[in-house]
Amino acid sequence: MEKFSAPAKPLLSLNPQEQAKFQKQVAQVRQRATQREKLTPGVVYVGHIPRGLFEPQLKAYFSQFGTVTRLKLSRSKKTGNSKGYAFVEFECDDVAKIVADTMNNYLFGERLLKCDFMPPEKVHEELFKDWDVPFSKPSHPAVQRYNKKRTFTEKQRMEKRFKHKEKLLRKKLAKKGIVYNFPPLILPKKKKGSVASTDLQNDTNNQDSTPVCTPSFLERRKSEVAAMDDNDEDNEISFKQPVVSVKEEIQVAQNPACSGKKRRRKSKH
Repeated sequence: MEKFSAPAKPLLSLNPQEQAKFQKQVAQVRQRATQREKLTPGVVYVGHIPRGLFEPQLKAYFSQFGTVTRLKLSRSKKTGNSKGYAFVEFECDDVAKIVADTMNNYLFGERLLKCDFMPPEKVHEELFKDWDVPFSKPSHPAVQRYNKKRTFTEKQRMEKRFKHKEKLLRKKLAKKGIVYNFPPLILPKKKKGSVASTDLQNDTNNQDSTPVCTPSFLERRKSEVAAMDDNDEDNEISFKQPVVSVKEEIQVAQNPACSGKKRRRKSKH
């Protein structure tokens, strides 16, 4: 263990005259090994993304160009569906520029991709905020509570609360001297089988709608029918006789004498 813990011995050059130059080269190699060169990352805007592509598919596709450090897909807050554009960050900006040049106007899934390299000045600090957090749809607990199915007692309590709020609101408006008549929060329920008198009058006045058989309506109809009869010029009434069938005509033509004898016998009796 003591041999490994001891400091490394200096390397010797084969040519003793170039020992100083050799030592400088060894020091530079060791610095490069310990301190890697820092790469400036580059961001690419990707638009016109076809449907069905999400973070895993996009990262797997763009990783063939280089290492993808971060990826942010824009989603809808209500549905969670993709909005059709994303931001991809590569480890090296040179790789990002190559991706923007090669993938711009590239036909991908019946759509032309739009890829633009974003300079560091235009990249916002919170562009990749929560990029590694999986998306979860909003629950909207207040909406679910309001739209849930209620029992009869719960509906009555809800109506009482609405009526109480309405009274307080009207009192506040009256105290401030505001004259404003707004409709009630809960509409009154109509009783079954009850018809208002105004509705009856409107029905009788409308000729298109079916009339209600009231005494005044019947008297008015009788007077209209009488006026129509007085104005008619031809008052004759003609009755249509029933049509005699062919069989009855044949029977009468064959037995005219029999019918006459029967009539004579009946007259004698």
